[in-house]
Amino acid sequence: APINFEPYKDSHPTTYISTKVCHVGDNLDRYLMGRQFMVIFIAFCINMAGAPVGGAELWGLPQWIIDVFLVTGFAMILFTCMIGQLATQVNASHCMLDYINSYFAVFTFYTAMAIEFSGLMHVSYFIQKCVGWAAGKPIQSNEPPKSALQAAFFWFRVVLSAVVLCFSLAVTLEGLFTGNTTMWDGVPNAVAVILFFLLMSVVGLLEGMQIAFFAVAKLKKSERGRAPFALKTCELLFRGDGHNLPGFM
Repeated sequence: APINFEPYKDSHPTTYISTKVCHVGDNLDRYLMGRQFMVIFIAFCINMAGAPVGGAELWGLPQWIIDVFLVTGFAMILFTCMIGQLATQVNASHCMLDYINSYFAVFTFYTAMAIEFSGLMHVSYFIQKCVGWAAGKPIQSNEPPKSALQAAFFWFRVVLSAVVLCFSLAVTLEGLFTGNTTMWDGVPNAVAVILFFLLMSVVGLLEGMQIAFFAVAKLKKSERGRAPFALKTCELLFRGDGHNLPGFM
């Protein structure tokens, strides 16, 4: 059903600026794609800003403590998660309209939309279509069919994105196979490659589960299908007083 923006148009005018665009057609999917690039990019920048120099010392602490918390980046991970991500997600989940009722939220929304429009990640749409075709569930769009010009521009960005992806993959694998990365000393290059793809798979799984869980939360129990593992996951996720979903997040 169409989303009614009128109830908060006057009470949260800045929120209205973003949502009236975000919930039109497929714009929410476009925002999510651009937003994901922003999250990864900023996380890498934070890591670079907080990465220790060689032989770093701190407050005269034992070397093993420095290795665990500083050299591995564990302290930076905890700080980024608890302050930069989890605290904001908890607040936003309870105060949705208030949280995005600022011009900075409008700025980040349009920045994410601009990143998606650039086409750098459009190969993801092609992968999405392939998976939908393989599963026998064609991707449903909330927008009318593209014109010839729109389709040409779309597929141009898909090809551009695929070229960028292949080049990025080649650079990354070359670095891993030749040992020109910051992988821990003593880890064989082949193992580094395996760990890279394994961790990438875990990240993809967690991101996909996050989106899937929010979508399933809107479905009735009778509409969740018959797949046994999916049903068991949903049973665990929505068990009790509803704290399991926020706990997973």
